[in-house]
Amino acid sequence: MKDFNKVMLITYADSMGKDLHELDTAVSEYFSGAIGGMHILPFYPSSGDRGFSPITYEEVEPSFGTWSDIESLSKRYFMMADFMINHISRRSEYFHDFEEKKDESEYRDFFIRFRDFWPNGEPTEEDLAKMIHRHPGVPAVEVTFHDGTKEKLWCTFSPEQIDLNIHSAKAREYITKSVDGIIRHGISAIRLDAMAFVDKKPGTDCFFLEPDIWKSLKFADETISSRGAVSLVEIHTNYERQLKVAETGVYVYDFVLPLLVLHTLYTGSSAALKKWLQVCPHNQFTVLDTHDGIGISDAEGVLSPEEIRAAKDMIFEKSGVDHKYSFVEDYQVNCTYYAALGSNDQAYLLARAIQFFTPGIPQVYYVGMLAGENDVAKGRDGRDVNRHNYSLAEVADCAKSSIVERLTALMRFRNVCTAFDGEISVDNNSADSTLSISWKNGNAEATLTADLKNCHFHIGCSEADEQTAALLRKINQ
Repeated sequence: MKDFNKVMLITYADSMGKDLHELDTAVSEYFSGAIGGMHILPFYPSSGDRGFSPITYEEVEPSFGTWSDIESLSKRYFMMADFMINHISRRSEYFHDFEEKKDESEYRDFFIRFRDFWPNGEPTEEDLAKMIHRHPGVPAVEVTFHDGTKEKLWCTFSPEQIDLNIHSAKAREYITKSVDGIIRHGISAIRLDAMAFVDKKPGTDCFFLEPDIWKSLKFADETISSRGAVSLVEIHTNYERQLKVAETGVYVYDFVLPLLVLHTLYTGSSAALKKWLQVCPHNQFTVLDTHDGIGISDAEGVLSPEEIRAAKDMIFEKSGVDHKYSFVEDYQVNCTYYAALGSNDQAYLLARAIQFFTPGIPQVYYVGMLAGENDVAKGRDGRDVNRHNYSLAEVADCAKSSIVERLTALMRFRNVCTAFDGEISVDNNSADSTLSISWKNGNAEATLTADLKNCHFHIGCSEADEQTAALLRKINQ
């Protein structure tokens, strides 16, 4: 696939400029050659959660542009889009039809009705205690139908996001139709959002429910792969589950890496990172930052509880971000990655170098690409500290900074160096305070060596052409 093993930008449609056209302008003008792919976060009409409450997948939100903008980008970049497999907006035509006609609606089995799900129509206290929650209370929304009757429907997230009954024929028809339409517009990868919540059974935690999850994942992946696209499963869970998903051949996220790299640079110790590099999947997308903040619980089992707590505390200390910007503090902290490293240019660039030398397709969140600080404007969702919308003028200013220039050079190097299409080698005999990672593909070899105590590092490459040499001078300065 075109530019698959190259750096992918994660961005909203209106976060680098006001729409898709300005996003295209910003990337083309300031980051040419640094970006091989784009994951544009939900760009469909939506009723909430900044796009994650999709009303329909058949249109692009008009304020962002049209499908022709997406198709134009797809001719130059490997494109990823989201599909919210767990839920749909209550403003969708499917929900409106059910709301109006109730049991006479063809979508009466499209949603999960508490009256059919729970033996007594409601979960017991014991049921609620077992369940994994993203929000407190009963995961339900009460709906008033047009005939005046009321009923509770399963709702894992916000009241705007009504859960789908993925096992109903109508829901599967909708999923297949939606995915097919997205891919037809030039999308080469589909991110399956909130996949771990799709299967539910009374008396369980209703999260990553085995063996049901494997059947649901097979259906979703076959729907996507049969149309020539790649699946990426979004699951925040223990790394052992991520490994099990990766074994099916589906792409996963390396959600261990964000906190693990911070721990490595905070402590100056490479021990935990070296162990992870020996076992982490290769069919993965690597991240340090995303729209949802820095994951904490994902590192459980790779880092000890004490190491996780120390790293989390250091994020607050280094960044100065208030604890109110954490989303269930043991789950994730909302903070830009640059701020989490104390806005230290050298430490930040080393963090990205480690990410780019880790197996997988590297993704860089737009705030991270611009070395953004925390946006702590009052009265906003805590997650907005890491979701600043940059005007084209702001992008231009950021692109001129030394750290962004060096990061851009590092991204371009990662894209042109053919060694990354080969095999990785980690020096496990080096001192704990040092790190040495190499990639080799035929005669091409790239090596990262780092002193973790002072964040000094050097990247070398056997491909000594003029372009590569110039990039390395910029990176290693």
